[in-house]
Amino acid sequence: MKKLKNEKELIKKAIALGMIYGEKRGAVQFEKTDSANEKIEYIYRLLVHDKLMQPLPEEQVSQQSIRHKLAIWASKQKT
Repeated sequence: MKKLKNEKELIKKAIALGMIYGEKRGAVQFEKTDSANEKIEYIYRLLVHDKLMQPLPEEQVSQQSIRHKLAIWASKQKT
């Protein structure tokens, strides 16, 4: 897995877009006390559930791989 050039910024963008998507959909209400890791995992699972993203094989699911996958997703989103 090759790290993206601006992966940190893309992760921030993915969290912001994912939070908006989840709340508009009515699937989640994020709290200020939720950690970034919790948000990232929930957003990933929601996007996979809604078939907006291909799932990783369950044995490859980790915070690092989820972050990378969300960064790729965010890079393809129009803002």
